[in-house]
Amino acid sequence: MSDKYPKNVLVNDPGWQKVRQSLLGKWNLQPEWCCEQLKKYLGDISSTSKDKMKVVQNYLTSSAFRIGKIKHSCIIKLRMQLAMERKKRISKNEW
Repeated sequence: MSDKYPKNVLVNDPGWQKVRQSLLGKWNLQPEWCCEQLKKYLGDISSTSKDKMKVVQNYLTSSAFRIGKIKHSCIIKLRMQLAMERKKRISKNEW
């Protein structure tokens, strides 16, 4: 993930684990609510930490999302926003 924190430290962060657990079993019933929870965790994407962005990006590309078991337009939109922010930061040497 980052040079400062290994992946296992980031994904075991209590704040992230609380969000992740709140989403379990809810994606097929309340996908928009789930996307909102991820957005709340991230805060303003333009100023959120690189580590938070990476954790959410990895989560949204996990197997259930990748094979299409979990899908919704809000997921596509959030992934696109994260990808665009990452590209912006890379172009400014901030990634």
